Amino acid sequence: MSEAKVTDGTVLWKPTEGSRARAGITRYLTWLQTEMGLEFTDYPSLWEWSVSDLDGFWGSLWEYFEIIAHTPYQAVIGNRTMPGAEWFPGATLNYAEHALQRRDDHPAVIAASEGGDAMHITFAELHDRVAAAATGLRRLGVGKGDRVAALLPNIPETLIAFLATASLGAVWSSCSPEFGIGSVVHRFSQIGPRVLIACDGYRFAGRLFDRREVLTQIVSELPTLEATVLVAGLGKTGDWLPGSTSWNEFTREADQLTFEPVPFDHPLWILYSSGTTGLPKAIVQSQGGILLEHLKELALHVDLAEGDRFFWYTSTAWMMWNLLISSLLVDATVVMYDGSPGYPDLTVLWKLAELQKVTHFGVSPPYLQACGRAELHPGQQFDLSGLRSVGSTGAPLTPEGFAWVYQEVGADVLLASISGGSDLCTGFLGACPILPVQAGRIQCRQLGARVEAFDVNGNSMIGEVGELVITAPMPSMPIYFWNDPDGQRYRSSYFEMYPGVWRHGDWITLHADGSSVVYGRSDSTLNRGGIRMGTSEFYQVIDGFPEISDSLVIDTGELGREGRLLLFVVPAAGTTLDDQLRRRIQHALREGLSPRHVPDEIHQIDEVPLTINGKKMEVPVKQILAGTPVDRAVRRDAMANPRSMDAFVRFRASASHAEFPMQDDPNRGGAER
Repeated sequence: MSEAKVTDGTVLWKPTEGSRARAGITRYLTWLQTEMGLEFTDYPSLWEWSVSDLDGFWGSLWEYFEIIAHTPYQAVIGNRTMPGAEWFPGATLNYAEHALQRRDDHPAVIAASEGGDAMHITFAELHDRVAAAATGLRRLGVGKGDRVAALLPNIPETLIAFLATASLGAVWSSCSPEFGIGSVVHRFSQIGPRVLIACDGYRFAGRLFDRREVLTQIVSELPTLEATVLVAGLGKTGDWLPGSTSWNEFTREADQLTFEPVPFDHPLWILYSSGTTGLPKAIVQSQGGILLEHLKELALHVDLAEGDRFFWYTSTAWMMWNLLISSLLVDATVVMYDGSPGYPDLTVLWKLAELQKVTHFGVSPPYLQACGRAELHPGQQFDLSGLRSVGSTGAPLTPEGFAWVYQEVGADVLLASISGGSDLCTGFLGACPILPVQAGRIQCRQLGARVEAFDVNGNSMIGEVGELVITAPMPSMPIYFWNDPDGQRYRSSYFEMYPGVWRHGDWITLHADGSSVVYGRSDSTLNRGGIRMGTSEFYQVIDGFPEISDSLVIDTGELGREGRLLLFVVPAAGTTLDDQLRRRIQHALREGLSPRHVPDEIHQIDEVPLTINGKKMEVPVKQILAGTPVDRAVRRDAMANPRSMDAFVRFRASASHAEFPMQDDPNRGGAER
């Protein structure tokens, strides 16, 4: 990583007059003035209208994006309370109909994988393949409301199966194939799928993983299954799973593709909390809510349009996959990658961006920071002349990470730092192509997202750390949790602390200009001497030590009660944690942050616990250290490295209760991830 120091809030990029004129949000502003007589002088005034006049704003998007309605809506919003806001009552539509409007020879999907040539599928071909998959689903008896589950990687068959499911008004749910048996069963058994579409194996980091035995057991534990469709990932054939159907047989013929009209609030898909703060819940989002929200997100904030090529490194278990494939809604090309981002080395994704002429390139902050530590120079090593935007989400990106992108990727790209979640399947803090980019900060509160920072009494704050809340409904909020008939789990996840207000479970500082910094989970955030501190601040300092490859910081207390501040570090290869390194870390934290940031103890571990999506599992570790049984705090087979939790179980067992006081209810607080 470059040694250049940048200050939080330093302006690193400004839009030019030309880029402003070309931006999708500028076209929307012009349309508002021409068609509705509304004129806004700047983004803050547009945002204020979007969250104050919900009928006007969301109704304008319906018209601007020319939503295909089979029956018209009676009102933009019926019931306005949260939870339970009613959007576009009376309207019927179909998400897949909007995603498949284009039918020409332009690439709709570009799919690359480890060691193989990229596959190009045109919009016309995609339409025909979805028609064949929809015919296959109907042949298996799938209809409106039935659940179709998928255990598949980020490959075209997954997208095709999803669109076919949505076209029928059935409900989609997917997991990544590296998930363990228990993790998959825990998710899919909740929703009672009628059909499972799965692969027999997958390739990652140069290795082939055979999942036939795992899949056999998963199928045996899903009693509602009536059919299993197999996508060949191992390059082998055979009747190893009795009663299954091959993908080729499943898609052998195609009837005319039709689109089942469903109500606006009809379920589209079921996502799952990622396990960062506990066991997953089945989050249900609507066809209409996702359609309208993703059109807004992609066209106005990500700035995607026809002819663009949108890539995000993701798995099918993360909401970014759902957002990625929604780029079809704006006639852009979906660029998929199935494999490791570090195999054979960290340049693999930058090579993909060059070869496939990616215009919008999305990854995680740890990936960008790893590229910096490896001293990569993507802007010099590869032809990225078509790249307009670099996206970053999943964790806070440090000011130094911002600076590295502009130094080493491109001085003229829009660095789109985004914060959101599976809960709404979107970003509610994110990019805006007509605003400047400031180091360490998310550019804006997105249109239609009334995000505020609350203190414990529910007072809105500017310039101070508070709870991230949303105080007006959004159409992509969950319509419910599966198997939560009275809505109690849903209400307790988001609306318990501030009734009628969505509490997201993150700490945030909102600045007067609308930019923001998100510090991480509010129930994993640290409290020293009454000062709230985000874990990302620690990681920013620790990442500067070449002797440390990863770290995890845990405060065993809660807001209002002091605990012990513990720092766990993973030494780099050939390095061990000794007293000298401990002192250097303490000095760096004291000088770089404050004396309050100096940990009480620093311990060496072999690896930091991570979710499948690569997120640090701060809250489950905190719960384990507080005495929560490990099987209540986390489902190990939903982790990237399940054995990493053993170190904290042993650590807890060897510690006294005085060091780690038990909490009244270690599972309370915030929405699960």
